[in-house]
Amino acid sequence: MSQPQYTSEVTLEVDGREHTVTVDHRVTLLDLLRETLGATAPKKGCDHGQCGSCTVLVDGRRLTSCLTFAVAADGVQVTTAAGLGTGEELHPVAQAFHEEDAFQCGYCTPGQICSAVGMLDEVKSGAPSFVSDDLDASPELTNAEIRERMSGNLCRCAAYPNIVAAIEKAAQR
Repeated sequence: MSQPQYTSEVTLEVDGREHTVTVDHRVTLLDLLRETLGATAPKKGCDHGQCGSCTVLVDGRRLTSCLTFAVAADGVQVTTAAGLGTGEELHPVAQAFHEEDAFQCGYCTPGQICSAVGMLDEVKSGAPSFVSDDLDASPELTNAEIRERMSGNLCRCAAYPNIVAAIEKAAQR
């Protein structure tokens, strides 16, 4: 009688570098990123997908990495907040966060930035939100629209006005 297999080999790209690792089927993408690959940008806040501190971009779409099993990330491209810039220059969203002082303790900031990048791409593609007036028209990036689309990312320091201002500034660039 053979033993059941509880691990799989996963190949994924994280911030431009390819990794092939063997993971236990119970390991989340967040734990793989932090514990195995040493990525420190995504944070473990609630571990229930409620705070957004672990938000990363997977193939360009925002995702809470604490709710995703690592085996589901086989073959994907993961971008953390650390992988958004060029090394020499901040990503426009990160630059706007800096200019608008859109952080206090900074714990949620990497997740906020990844979520904002994904959210701006959603708006650009015409995806409506709950507060969009016309579901067939291109969404207008109002204050209410930004707040609704970013509602999955919590800031314990309540830097929300500055976060909204930073997203508005980044959208104009």
